[in-house]
Amino acid sequence: MAEVVLDKVNKQYDNGFHAVKDLSIDIADGEFIVLVGPSGCGKSTALRMIAGLEDISTGTLTIGDRVVNTLSSRERDIAMVFQSYALYPHMSVADNIAYGLKIRRMDKAAIQERVKRAADMLELGPLLDRKPKQLSGGQRQRVAMGRAIVREPQVFLMDEPLSNLDAKLRVQMRAEIAQVQRDLNVTTIYVTHDQTEAMTMGDRVALMKAGVLQQLGAPQHLYDHPDNIFVAGFIGSPPMNMAVGRVGRSGSGVTVGFGGATVQVPESVASERPALASYDGRDVAVGVRSEDMEDASLSRDPGRPRLTTTVSLTEALGSEIVVHFPVEAARVVTEDTRALEEDAGTEDVPATHAGNTWVASFSPRSRVRPGDTVEIAIDPERLHFFDTETGLAIRD
Repeated sequence: MAEVVLDKVNKQYDNGFHAVKDLSIDIADGEFIVLVGPSGCGKSTALRMIAGLEDISTGTLTIGDRVVNTLSSRERDIAMVFQSYALYPHMSVADNIAYGLKIRRMDKAAIQERVKRAADMLELGPLLDRKPKQLSGGQRQRVAMGRAIVREPQVFLMDEPLSNLDAKLRVQMRAEIAQVQRDLNVTTIYVTHDQTEAMTMGDRVALMKAGVLQQLGAPQHLYDHPDNIFVAGFIGSPPMNMAVGRVGRSGSGVTVGFGGATVQVPESVASERPALASYDGRDVAVGVRSEDMEDASLSRDPGRPRLTTTVSLTEALGSEIVVHFPVEAARVVTEDTRALEEDAGTEDVPATHAGNTWVASFSPRSRVRPGDTVEIAIDPERLHFFDTETGLAIRD
């Protein structure tokens, strides 16, 4: 096991494209860290630099107590699990798992012991004599994991290993990979585009955009305290609802008006975000998570601020009802929102009304239907505020 340190690491290609910009991350010994972000954000390039598959333009990469910038992949003592599994079709499962040990001329008995231990861990024992074509996608992924495990490396590197699996199998494999990592306690760097994988698997999450690290921290911290609009919109499903609001004053307190409602910002929120008061008379981006709104007719707090709207769509999911509704407030348009729309493939979708569409998660006890006029209660303690020009969270 080993600590991995990236100190102002850059990757700039000969054509001038700057794929990774001053990336600095300290990854602790035994930590599971996830690099996440939209396609082209630089996460896979960063992983390939750690693996020794891409040269580092500038900066320093340390694994354990060694600077490894100029070392080959073999000398770095890492094991990589690829998206494509990269199994040899003519070899059995056992031979695929053992291949890396055989080319190192390890003792045969030691190889058999390691293969058996990895197969038992991954429930591959009955499949050791099969060829890859006889395996399901999940089983092939386990074989690729087994091949990495028997190496007993200092660091595991995983590049979108679940992207070829169906949704149900991805959920199962997420849990299995996380369990194996905990059992082995090996430093692991995992790349994915799927923010659900990032939230459920990593000790910490590093979210990247256009080669730049946007925020690094525990998954729940990124969800509850996003540093900017991009983090707020990328982390969470459905994404955070946003609209332009106007900051005002009410006595000594702060208010924010949007969507026909004026929300008195609780003192606890205002004290945590003292800079919000300086936006008096100015527009800000207001963010609300779907679970922080509810059907006002079921609310236990009659004093909560409310939006009155017409339901455009409902999705009954059993444990909740997902309610779509228009908010007559200007959409937030920034570099971050454009990047999020491009990633979601919605940049060319026209707005269907003057405002924008929000999504709320209602209790299944709600009986709202499309076309109903409904009051939606908002938890003012859970509001988020961002600068409309810089996209940064409004805090100090």
